[in-house]
Amino acid sequence: MAFQYLNNRPLDEARSQYLALLQEQGFTPRTETIPVQAAAGRITARAVYARICTPHYPACAMDGIAVSAGDTFGASDTTPVSLTPEQYTVVDTGDPLPDGRDAVIMVEEVVFTEGQAVIRQAAAPWQHVRQIGEDICAGEMLLPGHTAISPAAIGAMLAAGVLEAEVLARPVIGIIPTGDEVVPPSADPKPGDVMEFNSSIFSAMVEQWGAQPRTYPIVPDREEALRDALSGALKECDMVLLNAGSSAGREDYAAAVIGQVGEVFCHGLAIQPGKPAILGHLRAKPILGVPGYPVSGIIVIEQLLRPLVDLWLCRAPQPAETAQAVLSRRVVSSLKYREFVRVRLGQVDGRLVAAPLARGSGVVSSFLKADGILEIPQGSEGLEAGTSVRVRLLRPARDLEHTLVAIGSHDPLLDELADLLHLADPSACMSSSHVGSMGGLMAIRRRETHMAGCHLLNEADGTYNTAFLEKQFPQGGVYQVECVGRTQGLMVAPGNPLHLSGFGDIARPGLRYVNRQKGSGTRILADYLCRKEGVDPAQVYGYDREEFTHTAVAAQIAGGTADAGMGIYSAAQIYGLDFLPVCVEQYDLIIPDYAWDTPMIRRVLDILAGPEFRARLEQLGGYTLDQPGRVRHVF
Repeated sequence: MAFQYLNNRPLDEARSQYLALLQEQGFTPRTETIPVQAAAGRITARAVYARICTPHYPACAMDGIAVSAGDTFGASDTTPVSLTPEQYTVVDTGDPLPDGRDAVIMVEEVVFTEGQAVIRQAAAPWQHVRQIGEDICAGEMLLPGHTAISPAAIGAMLAAGVLEAEVLARPVIGIIPTGDEVVPPSADPKPGDVMEFNSSIFSAMVEQWGAQPRTYPIVPDREEALRDALSGALKECDMVLLNAGSSAGREDYAAAVIGQVGEVFCHGLAIQPGKPAILGHLRAKPILGVPGYPVSGIIVIEQLLRPLVDLWLCRAPQPAETAQAVLSRRVVSSLKYREFVRVRLGQVDGRLVAAPLARGSGVVSSFLKADGILEIPQGSEGLEAGTSVRVRLLRPARDLEHTLVAIGSHDPLLDELADLLHLADPSACMSSSHVGSMGGLMAIRRRETHMAGCHLLNEADGTYNTAFLEKQFPQGGVYQVECVGRTQGLMVAPGNPLHLSGFGDIARPGLRYVNRQKGSGTRILADYLCRKEGVDPAQVYGYDREEFTHTAVAAQIAGGTADAGMGIYSAAQIYGLDFLPVCVEQYDLIIPDYAWDTPMIRRVLDILAGPEFRARLEQLGGYTLDQPGRVRHVF
């Protein structure tokens, strides 16, 4: 090998080609299943779904007495009601709601007299009762795939019956220090001893990035010993760093050994410090030959190893925080290299000033002191004092957030869409708020959301959404985008034990109904069906009992606290409920023009038209898809 590092390959070109080569070779993360309690900070391998509801039983939300709300009707300050011991049960917060009771009265509002409970205010059905699934409904997505597990997520997963998590395994990175003169750290080194602390620096860095370092004993500068050490590390690790010996000295064997064990992709980069770096691989396993000088090594593994760890952990590279600064003194650079200059930063007379630090490759203290990195591009002779420069900050770092906000009508497809969005673009995520179709349109008018799910029925002609958009946006400014047709119907307990035949049966005496919130498309549909079927909502027990999602309605029925409720077929399927179809409605996404050209919305439209989205909805059931992502109308 004739000193190939003299070819001086540009960093960006070498890095992108190296990553592409490894992916072609099959570079992909391993997964492992671990207890949820040990999963903090780990990355989910795929989406995590709740196994049970939280709470999983109707729970008393206050200390007091559990009653049947009907027994309290008429109570007031002037006409108190006395309940006999048979009519109430003393409960504490968190107790299961006793059978036959459907409300809790706080103890502060009860006067106990001779065994009777005297109240001066009627209880509403289900007051101070935590419904099944109030927090989490079984079947709901808790976390998308390729998402970091937070402490709060651990609590949510355990509460939802998820005891184990499949996560991406931390990549094991082998670090092999080499050199005859290199010795372990010592408080009393002899002249000529070079203390080996690079492996400690590199280990700390890769741990910060979410990898698992494995440091091997120091290997002397003998080709056979280096080859054996590298071969052994490749059997035990996912990536290997061979530290030192990457230059062209008489005992620099790194390039030769990497070529014997695997292949050398590139030897030599047009950067300073770090120019002798080696990029090699054994099939899909990366091997990096890292220069021995600590600053060179730090630059190389930041620029080449960190992207590999990010790729393994399926996350977007951390965006660099930068700031504009004024250079305090001249910096001379070589035309041949892209140079990384460490600088100190400070506010002086209202300006951010950058002072260059010592630039030697072995001056590790320069990284200890540095507040930022100034990059001088290849082909530049340097920068004059007083030049305004862009500096990459080392303290503090900032995470760039890309969040797509969706406010409007609930549908489980939004969770699937969020998962696909994040899998397609690890830097993107989606935050959904379920406030109903009208709530979503109002959020667009207030410029608070990127898109809104909507299924508003125009009773005059049976169309969906268009008439409402014309009314709410007379000046235009929104796109009506086709999403799905979905089957709405009456969800009932398995086997339909009450033998309901249609929506009109919800007025049957003794039937307990659970509804959606006012302003939701499903509630508007239910109100319309009441008028069509001649049902008086005031006569329907529980018609004013509101839930904010289809799965929450289904959870109440599955949990036995309600007998029927309107919802979509996919929610009934999740809970194994019987389903009486009523109609197929049009569910659109309404996107304002201020968000239309954003990259995330562009990505969403691509996902809607893609096969993975169609496959997921077919698995959920109850959807029809014609041309999702097609613009129906522009207003």
